[in-house]
Amino acid sequence: MSHRLLGMLIIISSLLFAWLAMDFRHFADSPLELPEQGIQYVLEPGSSVNRLAADLKAVGVLDNERYMRILARWEGQASQLKAGEYLFAAGMSPRDVLSLMVAGKVISHTLTLVEGWTFRQVMDAINQDNALSHTLYGLSDDEIMQRIGHAGEYPEGRFFPDTYHFPRGTTDVSFLQRAYNAMDRFLQFEWERRDAGLPLATPYDALILASIVERETGLSQERPEIAGVFIRRLQKKMRLQTDPTVIYGMGDAFDGNLRRRDLKTKTPYNTYTNHGLPPTPIAMPGADAIIAALHPAAGSTLYFVARGDGSHQFSETLAEHRKAVRRYQLKK
Repeated sequence: MSHRLLGMLIIISSLLFAWLAMDFRHFADSPLELPEQGIQYVLEPGSSVNRLAADLKAVGVLDNERYMRILARWEGQASQLKAGEYLFAAGMSPRDVLSLMVAGKVISHTLTLVEGWTFRQVMDAINQDNALSHTLYGLSDDEIMQRIGHAGEYPEGRFFPDTYHFPRGTTDVSFLQRAYNAMDRFLQFEWERRDAGLPLATPYDALILASIVERETGLSQERPEIAGVFIRRLQKKMRLQTDPTVIYGMGDAFDGNLRRRDLKTKTPYNTYTNHGLPPTPIAMPGADAIIAALHPAAGSTLYFVARGDGSHQFSETLAEHRKAVRRYQLKK
């Protein structure tokens, strides 16, 4: 081979290599063909960059699978991609996509547990959330509590109402454990700072009372005063006489109307017939209700009745209370 021909081949090879290098750099940093709203992509556990490249090629986002594979290996990222659900936003380049997946910046889903919900409502919300991985379908309450590591505990009121963020594939067990631990931490923190002289022997007693306060009013500013009424009634050995406990004790028998005979029907939760607190919480209390139960408003009121607008009329004596009932309940 002549020196002239060899020189030409070297020049052509150099030019070709330079063009490929330029094309590769252009590929790595140019936006992918993503729609304006981006796309969601799930990389399953055990999948490789080959799977990623093939999937993006299949949906028309990527035009060069080989470059994607080379880029991941060149950057040392091929074995570092984390499984999960991602949002590839408009304007992202192949390099951006790989960096996102190496960092594991997966889509965050949310589920809100609402103050005042029962455990049945909590499980309904969890079972209906398609971003969670479901392992608890069909299990009893006892079995669920055993699965989350708290065998023998009654589930009502044990989970902190809040908005929780989690990646797709989080198990329902993990979600419940997180909400349980959040309630446990908050309750213990507030219990240690409780007012002196409360007729509450344990943090669980506070949780029970807080659940009643939660169900009695939706007005945050009223909760300390309602808690104060219940605390004083407990101190005076008076029955709590609160409708939400009766309703909870009726279970599925409650049809939306609370009748006089229901107030006389014996159940462990009927605070018209039983003294003291009911045996368990009746709902999931929020932070305000727990704080109110442990820091009740001072005063001498012993009764309250709903005004019909969401607020309550508080009274010190039975005579005043009966007058308020006639005014707001009987409309006399």
